[in-house]
Amino acid sequence: MEKLEQKYLERLSELYPTIAKASTEIINLQSILNLPKGTEHFLTDIHGEYEAFSHVLKNGSGSVRRKINEVFGHTLNEQDKRFLATLIYYPKEKMELTKKTEENMEDWYKITLYRLIEVCKRVASKYTRSKVRKALPPDFAYVIEELITEKPELNDKEAYYEQIIETIIAIGRAEVFIIALSELIQRLVVDHLHILGDIYDRGPGPHHIMDKLEEYHSLDIQWGNHDIVWMGAAAGQRSCIANVIRICARYANLDLLEDGYGINLLPLATFALTYYQDDPCECFKIKGGNTLNPAETVLNMKMHKAISIIQFKLEGQLLIRRKEFHMADRALLDDINYEEGTIRLYGKEYNLLDHSFPTVDPENPYELSKEEEEVMERLVSAFANCEKLQRHMQLLLKKGSLYKVYNNNLLYHGCVPLNEDGSFKEVEVYGRTYKGRELYDVLEAYVRKAFFALDQDEKQRGRDILWFIWSSPASPLFGKDKMATFERYFLAEKETHVENKNPYYRLLEDDTVVNNIFREFGIEGDCCHIINGHVPVHHTSGESPIKCGGKVLVIDGGFSKAYQKETGIAGYTLIYNSWGMILAAHEPFTSAEDAITRESDILSDSILVKRTSLRKTVGDTDNGHHLQESIDELKQLLKAYRNGQIIEKE
Repeated sequence: MEKLEQKYLERLSELYPTIAKASTEIINLQSILNLPKGTEHFLTDIHGEYEAFSHVLKNGSGSVRRKINEVFGHTLNEQDKRFLATLIYYPKEKMELTKKTEENMEDWYKITLYRLIEVCKRVASKYTRSKVRKALPPDFAYVIEELITEKPELNDKEAYYEQIIETIIAIGRAEVFIIALSELIQRLVVDHLHILGDIYDRGPGPHHIMDKLEEYHSLDIQWGNHDIVWMGAAAGQRSCIANVIRICARYANLDLLEDGYGINLLPLATFALTYYQDDPCECFKIKGGNTLNPAETVLNMKMHKAISIIQFKLEGQLLIRRKEFHMADRALLDDINYEEGTIRLYGKEYNLLDHSFPTVDPENPYELSKEEEEVMERLVSAFANCEKLQRHMQLLLKKGSLYKVYNNNLLYHGCVPLNEDGSFKEVEVYGRTYKGRELYDVLEAYVRKAFFALDQDEKQRGRDILWFIWSSPASPLFGKDKMATFERYFLAEKETHVENKNPYYRLLEDDTVVNNIFREFGIEGDCCHIINGHVPVHHTSGESPIKCGGKVLVIDGGFSKAYQKETGIAGYTLIYNSWGMILAAHEPFTSAEDAITRESDILSDSILVKRTSLRKTVGDTDNGHHLQESIDELKQLLKAYRNGQIIEKE
């Protein structure tokens, strides 16, 4: 008789001391495998636009509206469906408006509660009762469970449900109950959320987004280059700190640092007013910033220039110190002729648009002045000691990674660095070369070392690699041959502003290249996809987000208002449910107030990327595969019992 490992038998018999319990567990797990696959929601490139992000999260990129259509079909008109959807997104605000016009609120409560209960039943139907129970709001858990659970033993179900609803209204709890049901629908309509990078920069509310993500029920994050630079700043990397502040200044978001994270910018403001008092700082105009008054705009521009010069100095120091980054050509301050106001680049001489550099020593251009050093020391301390910022970065570390393979989909933010011929580009990282998946793995290891390494040299390497990932041509998150920040500020010639993309973007339609990437990351099968953001899709010029026959989906969220003029829309999000993949194209979001009063939704169009011939179940997912392994393990236990290898405990 074949003997099973004693340790294995002991462990299983401890978990399931009776064979009856093991048998029941097999039945339970098998039933879970047959449930419909949970809905996955993919968002990317949010760029601090909290209101638009919050709305897309509430509507599940159209998932709530699709559920309403499934439940009510033609029994409700379009206006009623739109009202119900808006109520689910913004229950408190929508009810306040309704009370101003509705004559009989008691009837309205009753009708609305019935409709919400029906939608709630539908969204809960793909989960186990146990999972739904965990999602229920504690105050109403029992009542909601009664209302959404079918009770075949009741002869008069209508009377039973009506009595519960009338009691809720009679005791004055209808409004809070409607809010609870609406939030539960939002919670259940999406099983798992993927954020494919760039939560930070440009928009004013990334800290609010991070607060919301801290509470989200099921989440993973693939870091974007703008997230990485904030992680570098939080880890104390000085070039990253300067970049973060510069971008906040450029987009009139210094309030994010001061009010959102409590970082004191007074030392920088004082320094900027001292050294750039008479400088108009014309090259450092603010993008957006309509809420700033003239005095604030002037100060912002001076701070913008001050931190930019500090950034160029710090980056030069870093590139001199880290010759292994092979980016010495991006240290530009020693290429300037300070007397003539020119710079020599790419074998040509250019006139600088701004040649006022009061803090730069031409003999030692990368050395910070005493005052600049003092400013940076205080900023490093402020970033390191900001509890809220550090907490948000810990969420990025806990839930995040450079890439993720999930349900046979490969998720990442930028690109897999490639050579012109489509082969994987070799990149040097501290004396060794890596390519493909190995490159991602080693870079991620160093990101974590920046926060957790005990060895101080390794910790510093980790901090510096965060800046490398932010701006290196070899970085999978940047994917361009240079970051032309200096040229865009100081040179009028457009040819100097050009940032050439990695060949990856040109080769996205090449079947051989895409299949090689799948193999590199261990993905097999017909139903696999690369899903990535980072680069806006130019919808108005006819560009499609669907590449390589549907194998690659580029879903830059387009939340950033700065991009919407050139793309024509507010980007794309993706839904992957039990019936297939749906790509949602979005109109620009105006405001939550507009969405509430006009019942406008930002979903403008849905593209069915792929419809499965058979409805996908939990058994088709990664979790399902793990459950199947548990079932197989338990079946072995039963087989061992039948063969006399396990004696059932008393």
